[in-house]
Amino acid sequence: MKLTGFNNTIALVTGAGGGIGAALVKQLRQSGCTVIATDVVAPVIADEAGQPKAYANALDVTDSAAVDALVGWIEAEIGAIGFGINVAGVLQTGTVAETDDAQWRRVFAVNTDGVFHVSRALARVMSPRRKGALVTVSSNAAGVPRHGMAAYAASKAASTMFTRCLGLELAPLGIRCNIVAPGSTLTPMQTGMWADEQGAERVIQGSLETYKAGIPLQKLARPDDIVYAVMFLLSDQAGHIAMSDVYVDGGATLRG
Repeated sequence: MKLTGFNNTIALVTGAGGGIGAALVKQLRQSGCTVIATDVVAPVIADEAGQPKAYANALDVTDSAAVDALVGWIEAEIGAIGFGINVAGVLQTGTVAETDDAQWRRVFAVNTDGVFHVSRALARVMSPRRKGALVTVSSNAAGVPRHGMAAYAASKAASTMFTRCLGLELAPLGIRCNIVAPGSTLTPMQTGMWADEQGAERVIQGSLETYKAGIPLQKLARPDDIVYAVMFLLSDQAGHIAMSDVYVDGGATLRG
């Protein structure tokens, strides 16, 4: 089955500077989308012959005025946005007692406020057209407690429920909102937590000391594993899927 619905569609992607976001930009372009790729520093995008144009823009998702301005510019200068994908996110580890106010606020500013700012701006322009699809890349930590990750998990849980509530509001207009919840994925965010070359094996096996299950599939996800789930939820073939939360974690959370 070939996924359809991408040709000549304009997609806005946050967190496109690397990892899942960069892989998503590549796949969207290969599928026929014109992509506006954003990150705090404008992403570097290879110019691929025969593929739709991609625009690299610096965007701080915590700045609602900047988000609104970018969406307005895209709509006026490039065209109607059909897809919005929230990938931007930051990680904060440490126990609750160790977490200070600034760390807590920073995680929520990016992971939760950022999703709100971008999704709200897109809902405002998509609603009159009664057409569009939004996907938030959350985390399996949004649904399962994680030792030393309270701020991150709570921020992702908030953005997940926000996206589902927005989906309830927009579904009658034909606009679909869904969530993809990755588990441990080979990105700099993941490898940055490893102390040595055995990091991957420890993640796969889990940790009894911190009550963390391992990964039943016995492997870490690649960015493309997450991208494929996002692409499906954006596609015509997912046309009757809304407010869903799809876990892509090799079975690590022992839930669907």
